[in-house]
Amino acid sequence: MKLIGFYNYTVWLTYAGAAAAICGIFFSASGHPFWGVMCLLFAGATDMFDGKVASTMKRNDAEKNFGIQIDSLCDLISFGVLPIAIGYGIGLSGGFFYISAVLYLICAIIRLAYFNVTEELRQQETDECRKTYTGLPITSAALIFPFFFCFLDIFQRAAILHGALLVVMALTGASFVMPFHIRKPRSKEQWALLGIGLVIAAGCIFVWVRFRMRIVR
Repeated sequence: MKLIGFYNYTVWLTYAGAAAAICGIFFSASGHPFWGVMCLLFAGATDMFDGKVASTMKRNDAEKNFGIQIDSLCDLISFGVLPIAIGYGIGLSGGFFYISAVLYLICAIIRLAYFNVTEELRQQETDECRKTYTGLPITSAALIFPFFFCFLDIFQRAAILHGALLVVMALTGASFVMPFHIRKPRSKEQWALLGIGLVIAAGCIFVWVRFRMRIVR
């Protein structure tokens, strides 16, 4: 019996990122946002390189279209739902958070659906790689939200960080659907972004270790 779907190596990274994001949602919702942040960073890393992996295999039209759809569906989990779960895990709540979260997620859905339509049409016309993005890529959430987690230790009892996160969430969501253009990162720039992600991950680990030490004391 053959299962529906495609399971070749070109989608393995995408599936791995989605699995990490689902685990991150569970961690965050159960009061462990640090592990949710780690899962978000991992999902961002897998998304950065899944396109390169997919380009190493000659795929038919069905496989290409499946890749577009599955990538966006997994992005919605990783960079749409997971950041909201992390916000909830660090204590965000109330009307402003719910409004910001809903708007953020709706903008993410609109962006990904629009990308699916335009990318399928583009691939019918050319085999060239996309050179620019319209609006802020949703994968930017993999760096934006973990960055703020690094400041939890400094602003642990201050409402200013929570307020800043709400504003950033709303602005990030709005940027998903804005009509400005961003050049797609080249190979060296992708490695630089990966380096930035590792630095942020180190900062998050430092914050978590200090928090655990305070508990022990």
